[in-house]
Amino acid sequence: MKRTITTIFALLFGTITLICQVAINTDNSDPDGSAMLDVKSTDKGILIPRMTEVQRDAISSPAEGLIIYQTDETEGLYYYDGTNWIIMGASYGTGENNAGNAGIGSNYGTVVSVTGKVWLDRNLGASQVADSVDNANAYGDLYQWGRAADGHEDCTSGTYAGPVDSWIADEDNNAWDGLFINNDSSPYDWLSTQVDDLWNEMGGQNNPCPSGFRVPTNAELNQERLTWISDDATGAFASPLKLTVGGYRLYSNGNLNAVDYLGSYWSSTVDGANARSMLFSSSTTGMESQYRAYGNSVRCIKD
Repeated sequence: MKRTITTIFALLFGTITLICQVAINTDNSDPDGSAMLDVKSTDKGILIPRMTEVQRDAISSPAEGLIIYQTDETEGLYYYDGTNWIIMGASYGTGENNAGNAGIGSNYGTVVSVTGKVWLDRNLGASQVADSVDNANAYGDLYQWGRAADGHEDCTSGTYAGPVDSWIADEDNNAWDGLFINNDSSPYDWLSTQVDDLWNEMGGQNNPCPSGFRVPTNAELNQERLTWISDDATGAFASPLKLTVGGYRLYSNGNLNAVDYLGSYWSSTVDGANARSMLFSSSTTGMESQYRAYGNSVRCIKD
């Protein structure tokens, strides 16, 4: 055992070069044939370097595949992918968060982004995780800002001439339940009297997301955007969120526009009479202010 411990310290601190496999155990078993280092124990684990985010970012020229444990901010195991530090533990399409009213019949998984935040692995209403930026099965539904999931979000839902005076779906069997509410008059909201907290950082009264999730803020969406490899649809899809170009529905008539060209995602943040959103195409991306009667994609973030 003493000889084995000496070998470990040589590996960690020395400059010797080994050309053999190494086994660390108490039963004198040989290392697995596929492993350069085979550690075996039934009552102990392995500790890798632990450091703060600042210390992690100070590592000079980290190698692709380097692993550390971050002890502050979003704690956890991180690996370096050659460009960014990525938190481990992402799950694609296999989560246990049942959608409830959001995309009835769908079963969403979760994904951990570069920023360490946990998101649903697909847009609300999408039947699968995107395998391309223009994968129609991953587009999902298009919500008017602040509305609950009452059926209006279906891209083929009918329309209703608005605005309306209530924000509660199924209240006394509203004539507009399940319909996209048009409004071509200022302030271009589906509501006649605007309500700013229907979606918010706490979820809001009309939160369309599964339990434990909510519509992200403008700052949260923008934080993700700033990690992309490029400021366009390519960067949006290359991110762990695999965002898509599902287009939008026009506030004035509910027509579907820019499908396969534009990604348009709501945030929960209001901006005067409008609300903030993230838009991206093949050539550009940015955070915008949009009329609340638009129909946009929604990607939910964990509370």
